[in-house]
Amino acid sequence: MPASARVFHKDTSSGTRPASHFTLIRNSREGVSRATADEVSDLVGLTDNEIAYILGMTPRNLHRIQADKKLSTDASERLLLLRNVLNHALDTFEGKSNTVKNWLRTPLSELDDQSPLQLMDTITGFGLVDDVLARLDYGLPA
Repeated sequence: MPASARVFHKDTSSGTRPASHFTLIRNSREGVSRATADEVSDLVGLTDNEIAYILGMTPRNLHRIQADKKLSTDASERLLLLRNVLNHALDTFEGKSNTVKNWLRTPLSELDDQSPLQLMDTITGFGLVDDVLARLDYGLPA
């Protein structure tokens, strides 16, 4: 799979490993619980406003969803993609969550002077951010 197409999920036996596109699609269609949004934001300390922006909803609407209720297919897909990017970034930056948090908020010339968080309101943006991480992984200019 090309770097922008990599999909990661947690596997307790071996850490983070690639998953298929079909796993992402299936999980998105099934919907992920609202509580998962909190778990993902806790990976690097994203704010409620940042999570809501990425999921394409207002913070107020996000908070109205009970923890055990499922997010829509679109919001679920975005949340799963966000988790993948955050796991990739944590791997790239050797588990340093503060470094990842700062990197996500820093405008990058490679991203048209936008921060990674600003681009992750679109599916294409997730791919661009993941591409930058892949270039960093291989020591290439981002």
